[in-house]
Amino acid sequence: MQRRQFLKTAGLGAAGVAAAPFVTSAHAQETYTWDMVTSWPKNFPALGTGANDFAKRVEQLSNGRMQIRVHGAGELVPALEVFDAVAAGTAEIGHSTPYYWRGKLAASQFFTAVPFGMTTTEMNAWLYHGGGQELWDEIYAKHNLKPFAVGNTGPQMAGWFKKEINSLADMQGLKLRLPGLAGEAMNGIGVSTVNMAGSEIFTSLQTGVLDAADWVGPYNDMAFGLHQVADYYYTTVWNEPTATVETMINLDAWNALPEDLQDVIREAARASNLAMYTEFAYRNAQALETLVDEHNVQLREFPEDVIQALYESSQEVIQRQVDSDEDSRRVYESYSAFQKVIRPFSDIGEYAYLKGRDTVGA
Repeated sequence: MQRRQFLKTAGLGAAGVAAAPFVTSAHAQETYTWDMVTSWPKNFPALGTGANDFAKRVEQLSNGRMQIRVHGAGELVPALEVFDAVAAGTAEIGHSTPYYWRGKLAASQFFTAVPFGMTTTEMNAWLYHGGGQELWDEIYAKHNLKPFAVGNTGPQMAGWFKKEINSLADMQGLKLRLPGLAGEAMNGIGVSTVNMAGSEIFTSLQTGVLDAADWVGPYNDMAFGLHQVADYYYTTVWNEPTATVETMINLDAWNALPEDLQDVIREAARASNLAMYTEFAYRNAQALETLVDEHNVQLREFPEDVIQALYESSQEVIQRQVDSDEDSRRVYESYSAFQKVIRPFSDIGEYAYLKGRDTVGA
């Protein structure tokens, strides 16, 4: 493999030693400068700025010993080529989401979102405590990559539609942007799906290339102006009850880091994961109010026959996936086993509380 020069060495001097007295290894005299390629437009709200925030945390926690230069989609590589670029060493690190790589690594989809699957809290618990991270490490290592969760959008909307959906018949033949397992499930009920970079969605809806599109949620969707090209916003969360955002690191670059800087990246990733999730929760609430009150967006839920068909199709898609790919089978066995363990408490905990709160109108 053709590799970049991963290390840039420079003396810290007395001031550097004083600023970080806990660093005692020979690596204390080394600084590291990495390039990060992303799937997001530069500085795009929450996703692009999340990449910036992660890079800033790494620099701060390392006392400046490690710097990450963030590049927006298309600056060094196209949005959907981040995986290959980092694996090959074109850049040391990437910022994207795992289900974009389903054509290269089918099992990656389970680390972003599973239709009718776990919530964000449940997903993070699986990654941090249920063996999810270890499986993720194992399958990405085959592609010379080391992954971490660095954010989450929380539950995503079902998408923008140019016509109202009143029955399953209305879904037939629609052209929809929707990635991952959910996209395959939509194919199973008569919808034609594609994956494309977020920056292409507006024009594709405007010109009729697409009849409908999912992106993320109110905050990011409004930033792209999707309310200007589609009238109906479907709120039914089935496709992505959670959506993990990842950083992936070239494994050679990762192994070249001293242990203390590896720890810095781990902790920066955990902090970024929480920060992005809470930002989305707040910003989505603000944006949804704006979309409804100022832009007269029509909120809708899918009819019952559509949801039932999507559930059945999702189960068929997942079964085909695990039957045809050994990594997918092992990952999904872990995922589904953990979901069975954690769901009872989710049901008697947060879900029961939300139903009770709704009952009394609080």
